[in-house]
Amino acid sequence: MTLRIGHGLDAHRLVEGRPLMLGCVHVPHDRGLAGHSDGDALAHALCDALLGAAGLRDMGHHFPSSEPRWLGTSGAEFLRAVAAMVRERGLRLVSSQVVAVAEQPRLGAHVDAMALACAAALGVDRALLQVTATSADGLGFAGRGEGIAASAVALLDQTR
Repeated sequence: MTLRIGHGLDAHRLVEGRPLMLGCVHVPHDRGLAGHSDGDALAHALCDALLGAAGLRDMGHHFPSSEPRWLGTSGAEFLRAVAAMVRERGLRLVSSQVVAVAEQPRLGAHVDAMALACAAALGVDRALLQVTATSADGLGFAGRGEGIAASAVALLDQTR
């Protein structure tokens, strides 16, 4: 058994006029996450964790925001693409956890839906992916409600 671990971190500003997409689900809120894509910080952090564990660099390398073709791309679409890259390297997901950091909106009621949606996009069993949420207790940009951050770890195993 050859295990590989990766870590991903992403953050986006909350802005008016965009839906809030987080963990591949729409979360009702008066603002959404800014970004060239849909701004899904949770999906992006998970993508970076998977890419890192697979030794495939990061999202910026594969999906640069300077490329018009990635404009508006959903977090689910990125996860599907990254899952394919991971499988092509002969790797499979063993376990992953993603933590979203947000003061508002409260995310606890949405974490199960996020885990289901991300697992579906990756084509893995829901039991392999845990999504949790925490607040920043008023500290930093997330604590002031200016944005949302996410951190992810992924453990992969070599299948061949």
